[in-house]
Amino acid sequence: MELNLRRPLAFFDLETTGVNIATDKVVEIAIVKILPGGSEEVYTKKVNPGIPIPPASSLFHGIYDEDVKDLPLFKDLAQEIADFIGDADLAGYNSNKFDVPMLMEEFLAAGVDFSLEGRAFIDVQNIFHQMEQRTLKAAYRFYCDQSLENAHQAEADVRATYEVLKAQLEKYNGVAFEDKHGEVSYPVVNDVQALHTFTNLSKPVDFAGRLVYNEDGEVTINFGKHKGKNVTDVFDVEPSYYAWMQNGDFPRYTKKVLENIWNAYKSQKKEVKTKEATEGEGHVKREFKKKVDEPGKPITNDMLKSLQDRFGK
Repeated sequence: MELNLRRPLAFFDLETTGVNIATDKVVEIAIVKILPGGSEEVYTKKVNPGIPIPPASSLFHGIYDEDVKDLPLFKDLAQEIADFIGDADLAGYNSNKFDVPMLMEEFLAAGVDFSLEGRAFIDVQNIFHQMEQRTLKAAYRFYCDQSLENAHQAEADVRATYEVLKAQLEKYNGVAFEDKHGEVSYPVVNDVQALHTFTNLSKPVDFAGRLVYNEDGEVTINFGKHKGKNVTDVFDVEPSYYAWMQNGDFPRYTKKVLENIWNAYKSQKKEVKTKEATEGEGHVKREFKKKVDEPGKPITNDMLKSLQDRFGK
């Protein structure tokens, strides 16, 4: 199918050092510009981000510091990229939430005036999510090939959910799943613990998703300016953050979990201080004992002469 275009449409994707639009940087940009009539122009460049690429990001997109250390920075290519895009409309996958704002962040940092005014933005992910809805009603139709009557009545929804799970177990029996690290498994099996593991891939600590486990099993903040940071590291640099969350509009269970973490953190800090104080006191006692146990120096004629000169006797 040929797209019906009045002007060029630039499909683009960015690989980056991370997902924080304010602090992360582009390491690769690819643009396929479709022209009216169906012809294509392609632009692909790896970029030196100017900051280290975290190992987790490198595992995800396969680009390492060594690959880009001698390449130009984005600011050196910014005008070239802006000229290639020209007046094209923009398209991508999750592009409205990530790629477009990330691209604009880089253009602004480079001092390149790239205007979004008058452009159309097509986010293919949004079409997917809108047309293939992830509601219980849609799942019941997809897996059970039936229409859900009395949707949003509690018992009807519960029974539909039960039927959907059984249908999923049949449909995905022996079907492979590849995670973001490229590891393949067969996770949808008739086992509660296995299903628990697979349906909690985001590893929430509080179920609201404000606190999540990282890959090392540490509790991290999952929103705002401290997103991705270890909770206790945040307490170290900004102790008032705990009070802010406790007084903020957060779920009660999130606050309860945070309180448990805070209490454990304070207890550990107290233990460390007590240990340091005990060790310090022990050191003082050892030094004092050492001084006491040291044999006195014998009085010499030089010492007597020095006293006589000083006091005149």
